[in-house]
Amino acid sequence: MEISFRKLPDHRHEILVRARRGPDVRLPARPVGPTLPHDLVHAVVETALGIEDGFWGATARGATFEGFEPVVPGRHRRSGLKVLRRGGDAVLAAELSVNWAYRVWRGLPVEGRGLGPALLDADALARTGPRLDAAATRWAAVPEGGELLWRWGTDR
Repeated sequence: MEISFRKLPDHRHEILVRARRGPDVRLPARPVGPTLPHDLVHAVVETALGIEDGFWGATARGATFEGFEPVVPGRHRRSGLKVLRRGGDAVLAAELSVNWAYRVWRGLPVEGRGLGPALLDADALARTGPRLDAAATRWAAVPEGGELLWRWGTDR
């Protein structure tokens, strides 16, 4: 599966997902956030931690997530929802791990009210931090209108 993160004006980006099980899909323009597109953070952290059943693994298997739309309009298919129903718990677990890795990488609080115990150990964080650094460098080098191409399962 190929994931194209296209950099748009005004700190926005859009995503195009090709070569997955199911139709090609796109996510229309969204804010980037303070450093990286959230879904790029998912690709980086899920890859670094070997998470194959998280957000991008489910997408590769044909899951349908809110906001994504088919590139070629056609009749609505419910099979993507079935994929998500079968793997929803794993997707949620991946979301929590990704958010924890991102918090640590950004230097945000990881202790205190409402945060609970650490979700990732030092070894996992040692794998995610440098890869998030590399992704941030790659993203910063993308010119407006350009794209960062991520190949799910092979990109590092």
